[in-house]
Amino acid sequence: MSRLVLVDTADELPGLLPLHAWSAIMASDLVLVGSAQHPLVDHLTMADLRLEIVGEPAEPRALSRTDLLSGLSPLDKARAESIVDRARDEGDVVYLFGSTDQEAFTRTLGMEAARAGVEVEVVYFGVQPRGSPLLELVRVMERLRAADGCPWDRKQDHRSLARYAVEEVYELLEAIDAGEPDAIREELGDVLLQVVFHAQIATDAAEFTVDDVAGGIVEKLVRRHPHVFGDASVADADEVLANWETLKAEEKPERSGVFDGVATGQPSIAYSEQLQRRAAKVGFDWAADEDAVARIRSELNELLAARDDAEREHEVGDLLLSVVSLARRHGIDAEMALRGAAARFRRRFEAMVPDPDEDLGAVTREEWLRRWDEAKVHEHQR
Repeated sequence: MSRLVLVDTADELPGLLPLHAWSAIMASDLVLVGSAQHPLVDHLTMADLRLEIVGEPAEPRALSRTDLLSGLSPLDKARAESIVDRARDEGDVVYLFGSTDQEAFTRTLGMEAARAGVEVEVVYFGVQPRGSPLLELVRVMERLRAADGCPWDRKQDHRSLARYAVEEVYELLEAIDAGEPDAIREELGDVLLQVVFHAQIATDAAEFTVDDVAGGIVEKLVRRHPHVFGDASVADADEVLANWETLKAEEKPERSGVFDGVATGQPSIAYSEQLQRRAAKVGFDWAADEDAVARIRSELNELLAARDDAEREHEVGDLLLSVVSLARRHGIDAEMALRGAAARFRRRFEAMVPDPDEDLGAVTREEWLRRWDEAKVHEHQR
C-alpha cells in the first residue's frame, strides 16, 4: 500500500526539523516540496535525497461544492491530487509543508489521499524551542526595511532612533514600578524592537547583523560566568559580582581610569551612583553610615547658609550627591527610589484636587496641608 507522510514545519524555524521528521524523510522513496524556495531544499539536496518540486498544474481541476465551501482554490485542488498521484506511483512519499500551505489545502490533501486508498501519516513539528518568535520579529523588521517596505522605517538610522530607545526604557521602568506583568511584557517587547531595529539598520549598512549582536552577548555571558559554564566556584552573589568586574577589566585593558566606561548620558542620579561605586572600589568611601549621615547634615547646613542662587545650586548638588551615597550604602537604587517618590507625589496631589474646575489659587496653605495629610492617610489605608 502506498504511503504519504505529511511533515509539519515551523514558520519561525523553516530550516529546522526534529529527529523524528528527518527519520521519516530518510526512509522515504521521494520527497516533495511545494516550491523551489522552500528553506529545506538545500538541506535535502546535500543529503542526496530524491527531491521534486510540485509545480502549478497546467489545467486546474474543477471544484466540488465541498471544496468551494472549504475555501480551496482550483490550483490547490490540483496540487493535492498531483501529490497523491506521486505517492501511488512511488510508494513511500514525504510532502514537506511550507509557510504558504493553508489549512484548507492540508485538509484536502488528506481527503484526496483517503479517496485514493493512500495511507496517510502526519509528523508534527512538536514543541518549538523557546525564543522562536524572535526569528519572526527579525523577519518582520527585515521586511519593513526592504525596498518595498515602510517608508518611515527605511528612513531611520541609529541617530534618529536613539531617542525612542530612551523613551522605551523609561516606559519599561514605569511598568516595573507599577508592578504590572502585562505592562512589563509589552514594554519589554518595545525595548526588544529597538534592538532588532538597530541591528537591521546595521545589516543594511553591512556593519553587523542581529546574529553578531546575539552571539556577542552569549559569548560574554558564558565567559563572565565561569562558575556556571566552567570549573570555577563562588561562595555567594558578592563573589560573582567581584569576578564579573575582574573579567570585565581583563577584557578591556584600555580602560585604565577609575571612571572609564561610565556613561555620562545616563540620568544624573544613576550617573552619580555609578561614579561613587567606582570610587568605593578603590577605597574612597565612608567608613560607617554615621559618617554619610553627618555629611548630609553638613551639606544641608551649607545650603541653608548659601548667599545667592549660584551657591544654592552648588550646595543642592552636593546635598543630593550625599543622599545618593547613603542610599548606595544600603543597597537602595536612588534613581528608582526617587521615581517612586515622584509617583506618590503625583497620586497624592491628584487625590487632593479631584475637581479640575476648582480655583486652586484660592486654596490656603493650611488647606493644602490638610488635604495632603488626608491623601497620605487614604493612600496608606488602600
